Amino acid sequence: MNSYCAKPEEVPRDWWIVDAEGQTLGRLATQIATVLRGKNKPQFTPHVDCGDFVVVINAEKIVVTGNKETQKLYRHHSGYPHGFKTETLKSLRERRPTAIIEKAVRGMLPHTRLGDRQITKLKVYAGTEHPHAAQNPKVMKIGFNEAATARV
Repeated sequence: MNSYCAKPEEVPRDWWIVDAEGQTLGRLATQIATVLRGKNKPQFTPHVDCGDFVVVINAEKIVVTGNKETQKLYRHHSGYPHGFKTETLKSLRERRPTAIIEKAVRGMLPHTRLGDRQITKLKVYAGTEHPHAAQNPKVMKIGFNEAATARV
């Protein structure tokens, strides 16, 4: 019996649109990373890019819990002496609101060439306008489902 191994040219690619308004950052990022990797498809193969395209709108209206707005730090180093820089979530939101979702999702993808290819299928926009209407993206439902967790 042979195992199924997906080929990149055989995998159907869909386009999804996600409204990030009022969504929690980490919960939203995990759902997006799952779709980008293709783990929601039956033909998922770990070493093949099986994922779909995801368009995120209203990235500036993402929500974080607790004191993360002022306490969460984004760090990077330029490679030069004294090139270490830190930035809070609040200042990054003012400067580049799309980078918050991009960094969160990138951290959940493989840190290899495969992850580099998968992150290119993520399109993030601060407002409601996006140039991908021609691809007819489907709406992806993400969020807390009150009906499923209601106690009787």
